[in-house]
Amino acid sequence: MTSSVTRTEASPDPVAGDLIGSGVEGGLGDQLSAWWQRVRGGDMGALPAVGGLVVLGILFSILSPYFLTERNFANLMNQAATLVVLGIALVFVLLLGEIDLSAGVTGGVGMALFVVLNSQFHVAWPLALLVGFGFGILTGALIGFFVARVGIPSFVVTLGLFLGFQGLALVVIGTGGQFRLEVPELIALQNGNLPVWGGWVMLAIMLLISGGTAFWDRARRRRAGVPNRALSLVFIKLATIAVGGGVVVYFLNQNRGQSVVEVAGVPIVVPIVLTLLWLGTFLLDRTKFGRYLYAIGGNAEAARRSGVKVRWIKWWAFVICSALAVFSGLLSVARVGAVDATVGRDIVLSGVAAAVVGGVSLFGGRGRLVHAAIGALVIATITNGLGLLNLPAGINLLVTGGVLILAATVDALSRLRSGGGRV
Repeated sequence: MTSSVTRTEASPDPVAGDLIGSGVEGGLGDQLSAWWQRVRGGDMGALPAVGGLVVLGILFSILSPYFLTERNFANLMNQAATLVVLGIALVFVLLLGEIDLSAGVTGGVGMALFVVLNSQFHVAWPLALLVGFGFGILTGALIGFFVARVGIPSFVVTLGLFLGFQGLALVVIGTGGQFRLEVPELIALQNGNLPVWGGWVMLAIMLLISGGTAFWDRARRRRAGVPNRALSLVFIKLATIAVGGGVVVYFLNQNRGQSVVEVAGVPIVVPIVLTLLWLGTFLLDRTKFGRYLYAIGGNAEAARRSGVKVRWIKWWAFVICSALAVFSGLLSVARVGAVDATVGRDIVLSGVAAAVVGGVSLFGGRGRLVHAAIGALVIATITNGLGLLNLPAGINLLVTGGVLILAATVDALSRLRSGGGRV
């Protein structure tokens, strides 16, 4: 990673400097060979999480007749959405080798401010929501200041805020207090569905954006005079999205209502999370900010010597993390329909677990947003499946903790196998 940053800074071609590379170009055989070499070298990415997701799906479908029903599948999408967004938020700081233990309660306090301003003081909900997100941005800026400028370890700063913000939530909400969310537009985020035709439109837009991005990347690489992957890989990717997405949309468009009222369509939260995932991936893959983020996580000193403004990148990473944490809190409150002083207190550890289980390295410099999304689906599947089996909540925690330890062990062993040192 360090060498690639050095080449980018020294490159006389600004177009080539902005390109995303896969480490190897060529046809399908070349890509599969390179992927296998990475796996043999210890860089397995999201492979263990994908395998675990498949095994869990098969296991729970055998143990419970309700797991693969249309209703439960839609419910799983809504359950996972909050954790997916929080996992995405935490990736931005985990890539730096940092951590944010306050992300969950930051989202909780942001939502507490929003709901109290809207319900008690009758502030217009868009303005009140803006205040909630403003709190998240200011929190991220504060963490970034102490970590990047003062030099306090992120674990200490965010642990302090994790404890302090629980008290702030009690001040805002009040002991034992609870306020209902009374904004139908926001409640619909987690409780509404697209019309049946809307799911197919969503899939068409996904194909257009994915195809357009792929051909745009190819055009930029061609202008810069650098190799391109085989064109067939683009069509294979689009075909995979079309087939996989088509199956999901068809499944979710089936009637899952239990009364005379028909309930069908893709949950509204699905395209929202997919949009967020695409925007974040674009930021990390195709901008200098994203390349610098990976470079700092790989070797902060080498990145600094290459001219990267390490302090500013860290500062912005924490700002993005806290802002997305508030959005995760919004999805959580929209699903429950109310906010109390405990919102966000427990979910942050699940967010870290989602990122690590998905393949994001705790040591920094390795991982992608989609990895956190896959890890969140694994954890949500565990919670959902064990709930269908009516097992105690303690079993859920034990299984999730075991999966996290296993994922962290795989991460540490793969780091050693690929040539990294012990920490």
